[in-house]
Amino acid sequence: MTKLNIGFIGLGNMGGPMAANLIKAGHNVTAFDLNQSVLNELASKGAHAAENANACACACATNADILISMLPAGKHVKSLYLGNNDDSGLIKVLSKNTLVIDCSTIDAESARVVGSALGEQGISFVDAPVSGGVAGATAGTLTFIVGGSKAAFNTAQPVLNDMGKNIFHAGDIGAGQVAKICNNMLLSILMAGTSEALQMGINNGLDAKVLSDIMTASSGRNWTLELYNPCPGVMDTSPASNDYKPGFMVDLMAKDLGLAMEAAQQSNSSTPMGSMAKNLYTMLQHQGAGSDDFSAIFKLFSK
Repeated sequence: MTKLNIGFIGLGNMGGPMAANLIKAGHNVTAFDLNQSVLNELASKGAHAAENANACACACATNADILISMLPAGKHVKSLYLGNNDDSGLIKVLSKNTLVIDCSTIDAESARVVGSALGEQGISFVDAPVSGGVAGATAGTLTFIVGGSKAAFNTAQPVLNDMGKNIFHAGDIGAGQVAKICNNMLLSILMAGTSEALQMGINNGLDAKVLSDIMTASSGRNWTLELYNPCPGVMDTSPASNDYKPGFMVDLMAKDLGLAMEAAQQSNSSTPMGSMAKNLYTMLQHQGAGSDDFSAIFKLFSK
């Protein structure tokens, strides 16, 4: 294993465990987050705590290797790397030997803008959004969906292997984001449809566990039914049986569906089911369930 100097910016529910796995793999990790408590927690596991994002990037700028970011939205990623109007972007301090891996889930165009700007300065970039949730981040079993050149992907892959189990090269910069939102749009449709079918069975006197077993062995079988059942009490390990504690929050699914609808509009794609799923998750947000696991959409049908 090659020991690398890695900067990590953004230590939220996903970023924190991901960075911790890099430390476990033996890498030198310099990290930064606006939340001092999560930064202190990672420092207790062996990370170097940077005073600010630039200091984190400088650790890479002087020692080369990798800079990873995990941020909420495209505007944050663009601001971090390209700055606003004050020339504060990391593009000013990053070494040309540094590979930038952005693991945020953002719109593909923002990824392309950042990747193009960094590329003009000779800095390699890949977008690498993840699938697998907090449990996958903690266990190091995430799926990474990577957009970028083949050479950049080959450089990123060993590092991503230290945080994940399945690493895919989707295509050029931005392709990772497109593949991620396609997947999550389908996931939301499956979760809504599974919830609807289960509740109809319950309303007609069926036991939810028995119906789940029947459909799992039949043509209605799908990931949400088999591994993430949305009906409380059917599956002990699912968030539904733990008061819908996430997991993957309703707010995040609604965000991803918003990105999917933007991509559909830009590409003139027909997504009637995705649009309906977006409306359902927005409705769930308005009912105050934004911090619940996305399987809480079952509540819409049970009410």
